[in-house]
Amino acid sequence: MLLSFVFFLGVFTLIGLAAAKVSQGTKADYYLASRQIKPWLVGLSAVATNNSGYMFIGVIGYTYSVGFVAFWLMAGWIVGDLLASLYVHQRLCSATSVSKQYTYAGVLSAWSGQQFKNLRRLIAVIAFIFLVIYAGAQLVAGSKALFALFDWPLWSGAVMGALLIVAYCLSGGIRASIWTDAAQSAVMLVAMAVLLFTATNAVGGADMALQKMRALPGFTEWVPQNHGEWPLLAVMVFILGWMFAGFSVIGQPHIMIRFMALDDVKKMRQARWWYYIWFIAFYTAATLVGLLSRLLLPESDTFDAELALPTIAEMLLDPWLVGLIVAAIFAATMSTADSLLLTCSSALTSDLPRQPVTSTRTIRVATMAVTALALGLALSNNESVFQIVIFSWSGLASAFAPLLLARCLGWNLTERVAIVAVILGLATAIIWRLLGWHVLIYEGMPGIMVGLGLLWVFSLTKSQLAPIPEAVSKP
Repeated sequence: MLLSFVFFLGVFTLIGLAAAKVSQGTKADYYLASRQIKPWLVGLSAVATNNSGYMFIGVIGYTYSVGFVAFWLMAGWIVGDLLASLYVHQRLCSATSVSKQYTYAGVLSAWSGQQFKNLRRLIAVIAFIFLVIYAGAQLVAGSKALFALFDWPLWSGAVMGALLIVAYCLSGGIRASIWTDAAQSAVMLVAMAVLLFTATNAVGGADMALQKMRALPGFTEWVPQNHGEWPLLAVMVFILGWMFAGFSVIGQPHIMIRFMALDDVKKMRQARWWYYIWFIAFYTAATLVGLLSRLLLPESDTFDAELALPTIAEMLLDPWLVGLIVAAIFAATMSTADSLLLTCSSALTSDLPRQPVTSTRTIRVATMAVTALALGLALSNNESVFQIVIFSWSGLASAFAPLLLARCLGWNLTERVAIVAVILGLATAIIWRLLGWHVLIYEGMPGIMVGLGLLWVFSLTKSQLAPIPEAVSKP
């Protein structure tokens, strides 16, 4: 088991290190791969980064706890993600080319030739804070897997993940991250498929599994437990909230930077096909494994639901395949964490300083410093991966998604209004969670709506929309 785990991790590391051979040694190459990434690599890298340890650890733990309701989360998330992709991704890629920027904050603040420097710094600060927290959660996810399977201390997985991320991020930047993502996405899907097949057989087949699930109180109910007297309305609100969660992908700099790196904006449809075929297959398998894990691991007060996947893997699989599962979990956490840390590094070196840093040595030092910070957060916090990721995801979406949508729609904005919208959207999401209303509906929904509403009202006061570069307005 340990041998296969080490083998697969070694393969991922070598793939990342190989990126150094084609690196151009420039800042644009380090952070955007000189916009030379093929569609299939963009799609596989984006889906690996999106899935992350959240899918292996968080979603499976959530499904273990709530049952069939998790299907609504999956459906809402994928539909929302698709709606965002159909309208935003190609326009963002075009704007990246027109603006000559290579960071998410840079493109949003320099859209249509505008130069909103204070907005750029604000975006960088918010992204840095949330993405470091997000990266820490990914390292926690890897630690939980190693703790469950090898009984290693919780700190060991976080340290190992951080060291490996540094190794290949320093060698080739975003290109190394994308290359390893592609390999990791394949291992992730294979591992989940193997575990689904084995777990189904272990409970006596699909029909027997369904019978056993029906015997669990409330497990096969399609309505959230807090539905009150209006179950249909509860389901609709629940789905709508998670549609906003999927739509929130456009507010995630570490994912959107993959689409910004596409070599030809006209190939966005190809990248989208790769992304959604892989995404739907993996998410469906993960949700089914989460359901089956409840049959194999009876619920108890002492059991951490987020350890369900590694626990049943050890119960059911040959040691070599268990090593594959652990490597897949680690692959998921690393594919997201490296992207998060590179985005944080770009904020420090490109978006925050008055004079952007150009020295590649300084950029690498910044990447190492950010990784150390994320590791520190992981070592000091072993809270729910699901809740940490959702909080970070919603915060980023509430701050950035309204602004990006307004840019794509061509609304006329001033820097002051854009800054207020970013702050107001983020504040709404945070207050919503602090009040505990997130148990009823995903906090990113009111956050996005408030920010977008402010920008829309301001745009109505202008006699005409802001001009949009032709490449952006006609994707």
